[in-house]
Amino acid sequence: MNRLQRIAGHVNSGMAGQELYLGAQPTAAICSPEKSEDDVVICCAVRTPLCKARGAFKETAPELLLATVFKEVVTRTKVNPKDIGDIQIGNVLQPGASGLTSRMGQFIAELPYDIPLSTVNRQCSSSLQATANIAAFIKAGVIDVGLAGGVENMSMFPMMATIDITKLSAKILDYENAEACLLPMGLTSENVAAAYGIPREVQDAMAADSHKKALEAQKNGWFKEEIAPVTVETKNKDGTVKTQVVDTDSGPRAGVSRDSLAKLKPAFKAGGSTTAGNSSQVTDGAAMVLLARRSAAEKLGLPIVARFRSFACVGVDPKLMGIGPAFAIPPALEKASLKVEDIDVYEINEAFASQATMSIEHLKIPMEKVNPKGGAIALGHPLGATGARQIATLLPELKRQNKKLGVTSMCLGSGMGAASVIELE
Repeated sequence: MNRLQRIAGHVNSGMAGQELYLGAQPTAAICSPEKSEDDVVICCAVRTPLCKARGAFKETAPELLLATVFKEVVTRTKVNPKDIGDIQIGNVLQPGASGLTSRMGQFIAELPYDIPLSTVNRQCSSSLQATANIAAFIKAGVIDVGLAGGVENMSMFPMMATIDITKLSAKILDYENAEACLLPMGLTSENVAAAYGIPREVQDAMAADSHKKALEAQKNGWFKEEIAPVTVETKNKDGTVKTQVVDTDSGPRAGVSRDSLAKLKPAFKAGGSTTAGNSSQVTDGAAMVLLARRSAAEKLGLPIVARFRSFACVGVDPKLMGIGPAFAIPPALEKASLKVEDIDVYEINEAFASQATMSIEHLKIPMEKVNPKGGAIALGHPLGATGARQIATLLPELKRQNKKLGVTSMCLGSGMGAASVIELE
């Protein structure tokens, strides 16, 4: 670990006449624009297939989904588990953010017990937050190599089971923003559509395009590199057990069109514009990212795929929860010394077509740069896994397009947004 270089990474040096000057650099960036042996690099990012809730993974416990991606990372990178300094897993719906079962998943994958593990719940950005936390640990010199990921089995742990309103204080009704945290996400989507003038037709167009792009990506095999197949066991009605290998996302549907979507009734509000068809699917899945300091990766012979350039998380009005990406992406870009137009591919989570559209229009992002393999409307949104899933989806797409710079971003329940900037090597 080059301590001098880490210190020097926070300043610019140059000459003014014959005098040396030191100018402060933004210290919030994870990596500077120039490559350095102190960079936080991504060595591997993988995910399970994303399966509709009550589908192929309905009997596959979260720890088994996690074990699959734990094993896949080790197999692909040949990392010695003894070199992994920490693990963080994102989860939203399980008790304790899956602290117990994530540790079990680690052991099922035969990773040693002396690797510590913690879990994080930052709503839909949980596994991106886990990735940023591990990156920060590496940047600070706490560890050299770490794993970050996320998991959600929404079949087993449905959203409506997470809050017992009988245990909430009546005081929340005295505070507008506190009460707004209880708004169903679909109603916040309706609020965004109304506040920013996003008509039903535009939302349905995004949904139809999401399925179209995802189906094309499946047909062309563009998801294969990022997916780790999962072997699952399901019980038949006669008590026998069926074993199958799941290797394909189940969400994308042929025949989804603007006309077919227009026939769906509003799901959350009479006369509204948010439907089951232009909202993200309820989904099961897991994803994992291996990160390291560049110098450590080189020493250990780990692959270097990309640099984790920056991360930002911001708060927004909880009644307009979905606008988070519109306000999280700019500070993430600023920290990386980049502009909206510099980015080649944006992975923006389609929690709802209304909020994704607002974010794209607000930042004036060209649609051809957004979710080129489809988004959560077609693929699904396993809450705690989405952040790491987006990274796993982004990296091979940048490679396929022969491009360098990508952004991942999503809105968060209770009114937040998160974003990261990633640069392919």
